[in-house]
Amino acid sequence: MKLQGKSAAPGVAVGSIFIHSNYIKQPKETIIPAGEVDSHLNQYLSVKKEALKELEKLQLSAGKKDPKKAVIFIAHKEIVEDVIINEEIPAKIKNEHWSGDWAICQVYETVLSVLKKTPDPLISERASDFEDVRTLLLRLWYGSKNSGLGNLKEPVIIAAKELLPSDAVNMEKDKVLAILTETGGLTSHAAIIAKGYGIPIILGIPGFLEKAKHGQLAVVDANEGIVILDPDSSSVEEYKKKADAFLQDKKDIETYLDKECYTACAVKIDIGLNISNTDEDLAAAQYADSVGVFRTEFLYMEKDILPSEDEQFIHYSKVLECFGDRPVIIRTMDIGGDKNVPCMTMPREDNPFLGNRALRLCFSNPGIFTTQIRALLRAAVQGNLWLMLPMVASINDIRKAKEFISSAAAELKKEGKPFGKIKIGIMIEIPSIAIMADLAAKEVDFASIGTNDLCQYLCAADRMNSEVEDYYDPYHPAHIKLIKEVITAFNSEGKPISVCGEFGSDLMAIPLLIGLGLHKLSMNASAIPAVKRVIAGCIVKDCESLAERVLACITADEVKAVLLGYSKSRMHDA
Repeated sequence: MKLQGKSAAPGVAVGSIFIHSNYIKQPKETIIPAGEVDSHLNQYLSVKKEALKELEKLQLSAGKKDPKKAVIFIAHKEIVEDVIINEEIPAKIKNEHWSGDWAICQVYETVLSVLKKTPDPLISERASDFEDVRTLLLRLWYGSKNSGLGNLKEPVIIAAKELLPSDAVNMEKDKVLAILTETGGLTSHAAIIAKGYGIPIILGIPGFLEKAKHGQLAVVDANEGIVILDPDSSSVEEYKKKADAFLQDKKDIETYLDKECYTACAVKIDIGLNISNTDEDLAAAQYADSVGVFRTEFLYMEKDILPSEDEQFIHYSKVLECFGDRPVIIRTMDIGGDKNVPCMTMPREDNPFLGNRALRLCFSNPGIFTTQIRALLRAAVQGNLWLMLPMVASINDIRKAKEFISSAAAELKKEGKPFGKIKIGIMIEIPSIAIMADLAAKEVDFASIGTNDLCQYLCAADRMNSEVEDYYDPYHPAHIKLIKEVITAFNSEGKPISVCGEFGSDLMAIPLLIGLGLHKLSMNASAIPAVKRVIAGCIVKDCESLAERVLACITADEVKAVLLGYSKSRMHDA
């Protein structure tokens, strides 16, 4: 039986199905005596407290790999403490004498029914977060342990109605061959987490659990979004070869991890590491030429109070000491948009991505910004610190930030506190500053192109909204041309320029970026070996010819066709 779904992460697998259920004992409608009301209210408060503790652990665990994943569990904590929910549940217990578990179940069900009916898939997919929190509260109410997916005995293909974010974080990923679900979208939090593990994923397979059985043999081709149940022997043999090739390719890629990064014609391409100040991040320091971007907002996500100057100084110093003379690009706090933190009260905005975020938020909170700059200047004594400003829209933004930096340095000098010299650079992610790249290059020491936001703002398409995902296209010719202009402007001034957005680790785009004149890329640790392998097969002159052909394209489909053709020709030559 062949079934079709949506591919969320590529790969091929053959193995037995493991049916994973988030089933928790379903509450029955129960009316309690008046004398038990206080007991149920107290139990609910206790369950809430335990839930927050468990979510805190999940947040820290996820944050060690990627701060964006940690934000998911910050959102879950906010759901636990939601004002309306926490008025409704006690009210149902006190006024209608509902049992606590029935009140939890029904109040959350009301919210879920609204979310699931919402036409915006980005909102409807957030229903899984409320479902996850409800499951957590009920599990704790009944005193059940979270067996989850952390104790798998052998490699299996996970099949579930929907994978919840907590399932994805707790999953023993080395024993998961693939993930298949009936529901869930490409932008769901669980999909984002699981995709980061490099596991083949197919989502949205209609009625899958009615057709699949626990222990059943299956073939998964996540490249095509196909699942075959009870495959015949010839299909098993065919896909086992593909699965073996997929695994062998992963092993071959890993051999490039500790190699110096040069093209086939001996041109050095610098590899920067995107980090969030975790031990796991720093463990990959030996494989990179620099820190391409240190996302300092991670420090603000860890606790309910703002990090002090001394706390920040310690964190920054640790990374600088680890990298020695190699450049460490530290981005000032990029908070707002999709990144809210518990230690700051963020105003509600109709369009937060275009609102008071990142550098703008720093300017409107001068005390917080100055504290961070002082910590950075002090830490600069420990190594080669390059300070990068996010969300820069104008030359005035650059000059205003420089005034903050000069003022902070003057304060430290007056106080007799040692501080080091730094380079000052910008993230180029707003079209206005990208268009003025030639002038910006005269104002700063370096820049890094944040392709995620640059593409979002250029194409006027929210990258988190699946309804407009076809409009958010990094291969849009306008995006390619703008990247070219920025690279040319900074190369002309002899200033370092890199790409630190997702486009910088897009294997199909890398030859193009080299051909556009880029010699610095930055990425998460997991992407380094595959990127190095692609670069090792590049010849700069060929990449430049490729770039000329791409710049002549007038549609994104044409760009992709040219890049795909180049990629296939290189595979054939190899």
